[in-house]
Amino acid sequence: MAGNSIGTIFSVTTWGESHGPALGVIIDGCPSNIPLSDKDIQKEVDRRKPVDPKISTTRHEKDKVQILSGVFDGKTTGTPISVVIFNDDMHSQDYEKNKNSFRPGHADFTYEMKYGIRDYRGGGRSSGRETVSRVIAGAIAGKVMKHLTKTRDLQIYGHTIQIGDVHADSYYTARKLDKKFIEKNPLRVSNKDAFKKMYKIVEDVRKEGDSIGAVIEIIVENPPIGLGEPVFDKLEADLSHAFMSIGGVKGVEFGIGFEVAGLKGSENNDSMTANKKGEITFTSNNAGGIVGGISNGNPIIARLAIKPTPSIAKLQHTITSDGKITDIQVHGRHDACLAPRIIIIAEAMAKIVILDHILRARTI
Repeated sequence: MAGNSIGTIFSVTTWGESHGPALGVIIDGCPSNIPLSDKDIQKEVDRRKPVDPKISTTRHEKDKVQILSGVFDGKTTGTPISVVIFNDDMHSQDYEKNKNSFRPGHADFTYEMKYGIRDYRGGGRSSGRETVSRVIAGAIAGKVMKHLTKTRDLQIYGHTIQIGDVHADSYYTARKLDKKFIEKNPLRVSNKDAFKKMYKIVEDVRKEGDSIGAVIEIIVENPPIGLGEPVFDKLEADLSHAFMSIGGVKGVEFGIGFEVAGLKGSENNDSMTANKKGEITFTSNNAGGIVGGISNGNPIIARLAIKPTPSIAKLQHTITSDGKITDIQVHGRHDACLAPRIIIIAEAMAKIVILDHILRARTI
């Protein structure tokens, strides 16, 4: 199986399966002498854990981080960093009944057609459990970025802006978002009124044995100017690749996205001006912080469309591995809405890509 790595200089390779003994990540290209400890990583990994059993999976992994290599005396050495966490709350028996049936919306069918074998226990590598390795890498990337960009208040965070037909504040509707409230509620919404409505939707679909889709927004505040290349390695192209590699993400747009299709150039272009100090600023940010594939210093704004969790308790039609028509109910512990946990993963992927481009820019 190819395609387990991402990055040009800051290279990230994840490994492990949902119901295997462990998962982990190997990072090559991390600069030396960056302060790094288990605690730095653990904090981000803990943010990925489910927090509300009414709407999230009840699988509770300790996810205790253990750095195996690449760090000495609390600092990176410049050699490959290897980090591992061990699984200890697997209920593999939940998958025994349907091990020969392809779950609708999952990668069961495509995996078996491509490889001739698949790990039916939670989906193996196709499980969302794999993403804990990405969060580990993102935590390390974030620590390195903080060290390399001391003069800039670079922040990367995400929040939920839509669940079902309920909308919450976004960058374009409320420039000042309540970051503290985002961290305090299980759906990671910035607006209290929207949170209440969204929570009820998720709670109701879970009781029905169903799930619901969402839209999340990822914001990169104070990014360096000049990240990205103008042809194949455009910054939004690499970010799109990273975001679309997350299971459950079905669409990505930057800035005002598909809204540009209905605008004139005079309406869409972000006009430039200069203040008394001669500093160039933009009067709008329709481009979402990236023009010509290169960051312009404005906040980078991306929105991700998240599909409903495919693992649902409702009866569905499918076929078995030997071609027989059958019905299936997916048992186990699953999120009723993927958005809040995908936000943490998308933040991590953004950090990996942004850092990789920061390191690439340093080689010019």
